[in-house]
Amino acid sequence: MLFLGQLTAYIPMACLAGILMVVSFNMSEIKSFTAILKGPIGDRAVLLVTFLLTVLIDLTIAIEIGMLLSVLLFMRRTYLATDIILHKNHIDLDNEVAPSTQEEILKVPEGVEVFEINGPFFFGIANRFEEVTKLVGKRPQIRILRMRRVPFMDATGAHNLKMMVKACQKEGIALILSGVNKSVHETLTQVEITALLGEENICPDIHRAIEQAQCLLQEEPRLNQE
Repeated sequence: MLFLGQLTAYIPMACLAGILMVVSFNMSEIKSFTAILKGPIGDRAVLLVTFLLTVLIDLTIAIEIGMLLSVLLFMRRTYLATDIILHKNHIDLDNEVAPSTQEEILKVPEGVEVFEINGPFFFGIANRFEEVTKLVGKRPQIRILRMRRVPFMDATGAHNLKMMVKACQKEGIALILSGVNKSVHETLTQVEITALLGEENICPDIHRAIEQAQCLLQEEPRLNQE
């Protein structure tokens, strides 16, 4: 292009048009286009909106809106993928141990509630947690958040968790975290949740969390007597 660019003026326009048609056809990726149209409705909507904006308006605008729609779709899927399970009487650990071991049922002490969070802890999960807690009638003495399946926590989720800790302390509910991984633990330390809860209330697994809950239940009558 640097030394022979001027020679392109001698290439027939019909030849260049044919080359552009072949290049455009290859860039269209017909197979991928049809495959996405057979996929989920959200992916189809993003594809069709981006395609129509590219043809009718402008490529730059189409890319920007397509990226925005993709981000919103991803956030919605992440929100729906995260759920909260309440354990009040026992926890079935049969699916969590090796097949060769016997079935294990972990009893939850009276006055203790275990909320198991499956999925990333971000801004949307706090609202769902509040909805679940409202469905529970009696206020517990101790609340355990089982976070073994929480891969990460964003800044907003950490802030909401901190507000949750303060709200529990205000209501006189002891809060214990269970199964916190290394990255989530670092986030908790950065936003001062570890100092607020106490390192002893951040347990490596649910067995240790239940033991800590039992210790707190035994200490509460002594504090009331004093």
